Amino acid sequence: MKVPSAGLAALTQAQLNAWSDQAQTHTQGGQLPDYIPLLALANSTWFAVQIEGIDGQIHCAGDVTLAFGLMSVVKPFVLLFLLEQLGKHAVFSRVGMEPSDEPFNSLTQLQSDAGLPRNPMINSGAIALASLLPGQNAHSRCESLCQWLNQRSNSHLFLDEAMLDSVRSVPNERNRAIATLLLESGYLDSAETALDTYNHVCCLSGTVADLALLGMLLVHSKGGISPEHRRTVNAIMTTCGLYQASSRFAVQVGLPTKSGVSGAIVSVVPSQGAIACYSPALDQTGNSKAGLFLLQQLAQALDLSVFG
Repeated sequence: MKVPSAGLAALTQAQLNAWSDQAQTHTQGGQLPDYIPLLALANSTWFAVQIEGIDGQIHCAGDVTLAFGLMSVVKPFVLLFLLEQLGKHAVFSRVGMEPSDEPFNSLTQLQSDAGLPRNPMINSGAIALASLLPGQNAHSRCESLCQWLNQRSNSHLFLDEAMLDSVRSVPNERNRAIATLLLESGYLDSAETALDTYNHVCCLSGTVADLALLGMLLVHSKGGISPEHRRTVNAIMTTCGLYQASSRFAVQVGLPTKSGVSGAIVSVVPSQGAIACYSPALDQTGNSKAGLFLLQQLAQALDLSVFG
């Protein structure tokens, strides 16, 4: 369904409805994560999308009232917050910016890299950066991040206490081992506080409208964000945001994108707008099946790839 003119501004509601209907068929065969009990109870057919344009246009489809945990989708915004608060030197002294060909929670990758996390989009990098958030404990650190994001983007994120309880109910030994190695390698001050903070920020929740507003922070100068920091986050999302699938997605779609195990996904179309999608059925890499399908349709039909 090629459109006569390119860009998000050319999108019609009818086109989004048609692609959304197609995307929902891709939830079949998807998996729900079983290591977070509350996520395992999600309905695999749930679907919602909202697209914000810099011209003020908003297109949405599906059940946009659904609220969900951001999970790993929060990672680019933790990075953005810390770049704005502390600067690049402080941030990248704790984490690298290289892609990883190992799973998002790989301990082997961290061991082979002498304890330095490859990038901020995988668990080791996000746990390391959680230790830099301002505050005396995990709750206050999460609250600082949440308030800053809501103020800058006009979103209405909130901490889902039930999701946090669910995350805490099943000990994540892999993340604990990662935090221990980070501590031993000098990249954490406290493994317990960093892990607890990481769990808190991953349980920040909202709707696709909230997620699209967050994405807009990476589109243009909204919220007074530094252009350099925005470019840095977008570049790392492009190379690392979808884990092992990042390179293939960059070729096929070509948009800075971050996924989360809840089925949330956000894509940035620089200078044009942001795309937020929620569909909890995941592929084998841990990315939303319907979300990735929809993004591919949008990018190809509207010529959205940043690579021209």
